[in-house]
Amino acid sequence: MRDFHLPGRSPVLATEGMCATSHPLAASEAISILKRGGNAMDAAIGGAVLLGLCEPHMTGIGGDCFVLFSSPNNDEVQAYNGSGRAPAAASAEKLRAEGHETVPPFGIDAVTLPGAVDAFCHLSETHGRIGLDAVLAPAIHYADHGVPVAPRVAFDWPAAGKNLQGHGINHYMPGGKPLGTGQVFKAPAQAEVLRRIAKNGRDAFYTGEVAEDMLTTLQAAGGVHTADDFANVTGMIATPVSGTYGGLELFEHPPNGQGATAILILNILKHFDLAGLDPLGSERAHIETEASKLAYDLRNRLIADPDHTTRLEAMLSTDTASALAARIDPRRAITDVTEITESVHRDTVYITVVDRDRMAVSLIYSIFHGFGSGIASEKFGILFQNRGAGFNLIPGHPNEYGGGKRSMHTIIPAMLRRNGNISMPFGVMGGQYQSCGHARFVTNMCDFGMDAQGAIDAPRCFADAGELRVERGYDEKTRAELADLGHKVVVPDGPIGGAQAIEIHENGVLEGASDARKDGCALGY
Repeated sequence: MRDFHLPGRSPVLATEGMCATSHPLAASEAISILKRGGNAMDAAIGGAVLLGLCEPHMTGIGGDCFVLFSSPNNDEVQAYNGSGRAPAAASAEKLRAEGHETVPPFGIDAVTLPGAVDAFCHLSETHGRIGLDAVLAPAIHYADHGVPVAPRVAFDWPAAGKNLQGHGINHYMPGGKPLGTGQVFKAPAQAEVLRRIAKNGRDAFYTGEVAEDMLTTLQAAGGVHTADDFANVTGMIATPVSGTYGGLELFEHPPNGQGATAILILNILKHFDLAGLDPLGSERAHIETEASKLAYDLRNRLIADPDHTTRLEAMLSTDTASALAARIDPRRAITDVTEITESVHRDTVYITVVDRDRMAVSLIYSIFHGFGSGIASEKFGILFQNRGAGFNLIPGHPNEYGGGKRSMHTIIPAMLRRNGNISMPFGVMGGQYQSCGHARFVTNMCDFGMDAQGAIDAPRCFADAGELRVERGYDEKTRAELADLGHKVVVPDGPIGGAQAIEIHENGVLEGASDARKDGCALGY
């Protein structure tokens, strides 16, 4: 139990249904969808699309999604890959000839096809209950009437807004100034797009006037995207990958998501007695940091498009984890881990919903960098993701940039199962941090007895770009000890990621947890 003398959040408890996500309007509307007869899939899709208006720098219908879910009263975890591909004519050789060593994150070559809309339409039809028109109604309303900018969104907007260009500025920062807390963001042109999707399905987005608007903008900027590229966008059913830790089964989305990395980190950590350490001490932070650095290095060698990831078993192997664990020196930071070359960033939204029939949905949805590529279509203001920056330009690498390929993605939904029963859908936002964040969330609960809210609230650290970024929740003594171990310790300007979770208790009670690092909340009924 938390100390009620101190600021904090209590878990949210309910029995019928629950949503946890990063903006309260999205959580509220997801619960409304449940009350109107929708199921968890309906509510998750409706809330996710609304998040594109509530947090437009984080996500939108020009982006991708990944989903883990279960059927009502069924404890099998299913996966759906809603990520788009590079255009068929994309060429790594062209970029190398132009002198690039990585895919420019805010250039036209980084714009991959948007996969989320196709995924939402498919999942609504195959696993929803009330139909796409009802599911999209809240987002259409708010796109027309506007959403007041929340404090965390206002905090992010100035830096993210620097990525906007051309029509992107006109739609998302008219006058060249970021919106502040309490100002109202409207997107009536997107409302029209959503009305068309609600009426005519995915073809209203990938063909016809909406697709022509996107194509005209992309081709004018030098893109090689074609009408066939858009028309051929389709998601895919996938098989989750899984591992165990502390009596829990952790399910992750398979490649091209990085979920196997979280399983590898936990397999490495099994070789250390974390439970015997101070949860906020330097020893634990050091060991988890080193495990993450090693796991991410392997991730960058192996994770790619599902058709090009050929050594997934190496990521999941306990032998691999044992070999990597042996490289960790409890007294010194590793300095020879291969530098990460793929572009990574923090901007993502996550939503989880559990309904009265105990269907559980774990959905993550992103445009990658802040405001994605910064490029938006002229008429409808559809902001394009820059997931192409997740490729590399290494000849022959499985994640090499290329036509028709899906890039390695940082965004990953997760789900836990205990004793054969689904016990918790959860997700951690934060770009590259997400695999590390999944592992830390699980160890907080398993090794240190934290509940979901406490596991989310606990301070975080993360090794990125040669630095160990340590939140202010750690004390000065811990930061000094980490520096003595050889880490370049910095305190980041903003928090590290965000998280949401719903625990399904054996007595039928739902317990929602939501990260105070974001504007959102958990709501139930």
